[in-house]
Formats: sequence, structure tokens, C-alpha cells
Amino acid sequence: MNNISICLSPALYPFYAEKDTTVIVVDIFRATTSICAAFYNGARSVKTVATIEEAKQQKSAGYLVAAERNVKRCDFADFGNSPFDFTPEKVKNQDLIFTTTNGTQAVEMALEADEILIGAFSNIQSLCSYCLSANKNILIICSGWNNRVCIEDTLFAANLTEKLLKTKKFEYKSDAVKMALEIWNIAKKDLKTYICTTEHYERLKNNELENSVDYCLTENTTPLIPKYDKITKTFLITDKIYENK
Repeated sequence: MNNISICLSPALYPFYAEKDTTVIVVDIFRATTSICAAFYNGARSVKTVATIEEAKQQKSAGYLVAAERNVKRCDFADFGNSPFDFTPEKVKNQDLIFTTTNGTQAVEMALEADEILIGAFSNIQSLCSYCLSANKNILIICSGWNNRVCIEDTLFAANLTEKLLKTKKFEYKSDAVKMALEIWNIAKKDLKTYICTTEHYERLKNNELENSVDYCLTENTTPLIPKYDKITKTFLITDKIYENK
């Protein structure tokens, strides 16, 4: 039986990294949700970079760039980090560069993993289908906030874990998973209300960016799964469209 682990902060990833594991990076507010939205609206590829300097270099090379720090769009960028930024008119058939405060940093930590997927509530059921098909151990990396734990990523990780456990093909052995599931059992009764008490929701609200929260918490709005391609060093859509309902 395959194992599920949850890494509650990218800073803890070195203690979780294992071979033959599917790594799912999640940053619900908002990087991974936005990447899924960009692909759903026609983006051809997404390259994540760790620094503003790298993003500026890519901008100079002619790429469209999404860049955010501390929830605010960087002044040189074409996009911020809202899923609403990536409309079909702007991103269809385009190769995008992404750098964000937390999500793309988590990707950087995991680049040596066997495979890396991008996860969000928006593609959660497709992720379940992929994980069942892949038949590997699963590690969900929560991007958090500046290496600190955040609730929205933890809740996503628990939701995905719960769905996989129900298939009877996965198990868990970690206290992090147990804690996440216990929080999820409380929060899922009224997820939006629970989220509105959190640190990052308050951060978004203070910057008048809370309009994306409902979208970020909505399940199954896209069947697409972004997967890291080690040859091109970009995220591409998996060849197969997985069930997302």
C-alpha cells in the first residue's frame, strides 16, 4: 500500500524527500491555483523561477512574466498572482514565467524529486485520479508563508489525503497527516467561514485581494494537471486528461 505524507512547510522538505515519490506542490492563496487557471485558459507552458532577478531577465528575453512578492504584483510584471489575471486573451499559446513569494520557492526545493505536480482545489479530483494511476507514494508540500505553516494549504493537503484514503489504496503514518485531517474535519463543515479567520486571508483582505478566495476554494473547475518536465525545465500539462468530477 502506498503512503501519503504532508510536508507542512518547504523548510521541512529535506526531511521528507524520498525516491520514487510523487510530489504535489500546493499554494492555494494563490500561486498553484493561478498556474492551474493559466493552463486552463490556454497557456502552453509555465516556468517557475526563484528570484525577481531571474524573472526580469526572462522579461527582457520577451517572455510574459507573473511576479508577486508579499501578495502584491511586481511593477515590471505582466501579471500578478491572481487566477483572474490569466485570461484566455492574454495567455493562450503563451509560455509564462512565474515567481511568487511562496509557491515557486516550494517548487525550487523539490526540483530533484522524481516527479512534481501542481495541486489546487481546482484540480483536486484529477490529482486523485493521477495518484491512483501512478501507484507511488505521495508527498504534498504546503508552500506556507515564508516557511511558516498556513492553514489553507494544510486544509487542501488534508482534503486530498482524505479522498485518497477512501480508495483504500493509500495509508499514512505521520503525525502531520493526522493533525491536518483533524483540522480538516472541523473546517470542511464551512470552509469559507473557517478560512476567513486565518492569517493569509487577512493579508489578502488588507490588500483588497480577497476577491479570489472563493475561486481558490472551489473544487474541480479544471481537469488539467501541470507536471514538471525535466527536459524543458517547465511545467506542462500531462498528456492524459484525468477525471475531474
